[in-house]
Amino acid sequence: MTADTNAKPDSIPTEHALPQQQLYTSRVVLTTYPGQNGIDPIPLSWGAQSPAERGPVTVSRHQDTFGKRNAIGAGGGSYCIYRALAVAIGDLTPNHRPDFRLTEPTHKIGPFGTWTDPEKIVSMDPWGHAIVEHFHDYLERGVDIRPTIAITKAHMKLAEIDEAISKGALRNDGDVVTEGGELKVVKVAVEPVWFLPGVAKRFGISESTLRRALFEDTGGMYPELITRPDLKVFLPPIGGLTVYIFGDPAHIPDPTKRLTMRVHDECNGSDVFGSDICTCKPYLIYSIEECAREAQNGGVGVVVYFRKEGRALGEVTKYLVYNARKRQEGGDTAANYFKRTEFVAGVKDMRFQALMPDILHWLGVTRIDRFISMSNMKYQAIVDSGIEIVERVSIPEDRMPGDAKVEIEAKIADGYFTTGEVPTAEALKSVKGRNWDEIAH
Repeated sequence: MTADTNAKPDSIPTEHALPQQQLYTSRVVLTTYPGQNGIDPIPLSWGAQSPAERGPVTVSRHQDTFGKRNAIGAGGGSYCIYRALAVAIGDLTPNHRPDFRLTEPTHKIGPFGTWTDPEKIVSMDPWGHAIVEHFHDYLERGVDIRPTIAITKAHMKLAEIDEAISKGALRNDGDVVTEGGELKVVKVAVEPVWFLPGVAKRFGISESTLRRALFEDTGGMYPELITRPDLKVFLPPIGGLTVYIFGDPAHIPDPTKRLTMRVHDECNGSDVFGSDICTCKPYLIYSIEECAREAQNGGVGVVVYFRKEGRALGEVTKYLVYNARKRQEGGDTAANYFKRTEFVAGVKDMRFQALMPDILHWLGVTRIDRFISMSNMKYQAIVDSGIEIVERVSIPEDRMPGDAKVEIEAKIADGYFTTGEVPTAEALKSVKGRNWDEIAH
């Protein structure tokens, strides 16, 4: 099914970029108001019992959709800015409409009862992968609706997995792990869609306080947060998440199948480039191995990867903290690990895991047999949302990078899970990382 049923299957759009003076009219619409002439949003009932009753999420300012918008913000998450740049320089026409033919999900996930519970899922659109299936009529009428979830499948080739196979820690079964050592995975990409009343309730604040903070601390980027209290959905310009499923996705909600899972927050320096100041990459690789092994044993493994770089403080802040840690008097100690972050950022962590369990509820998770994480915040958020965690799994000692002891000991003292001893305040003072002389270039 497609929004353009008359187009040839292999046709290529012939639209051309408009001259700059024709991109927009001379009238600039800074904001809109409820009941304003021409403003008639498509009804949107979050948590309704079917997608038809719920209605599509429409946020586009396209001329055929502008007055029908029922959400604030812009599609594409953090990439909406690049889309604007592409339009500005003439590489993309502002009225481009996607051709969704052949883009349907490779695997069926859900629906589950949590999809229609307005309190279980508040930070993503449960129907975001199925807009052509459920909202085809709107697309045919010219309403600009975009997917916020995509489901595909792929092979992963990792040197660490090759090493695990060579050591006999993982086997080539031809199913989960191919004869060539590749991991078969189902991948799900999700862009954030926030139901503002639900998000506010998760954090124990009023919706008006949330709206005002989002408006003020984005430089007033979205005035409708203030002027359109009738619009309850917001598409924030932040990174989303990716799910990697090892084994059959249908096993995830099956109570007779075991589930191994890791929820991982982005760390570019370690995950991609192998920095040894933290445990991020080795813990991620370990979880991938464990998820693959679970799938080979008849269960299923899931890694959820959130774009929350540097505890959602950002990479610039993270590197400033690194500098302060290494330069402080007495060296880089576990005793001062969180203090240095607070001195720079004002807070030690902004990942705020309250919204994290939404993706688990979307996947149909009710029980996690092995949770590959030491995070107390992630554990508590998941359990508080009604999901059982049977076993918590620490990073093995032999996977610990040399300079990461400072981080992990400080976190254990702060409440992270461990099967060993919790270090005392005095003991933390003796846990030191490398100094600048040992990192000379």
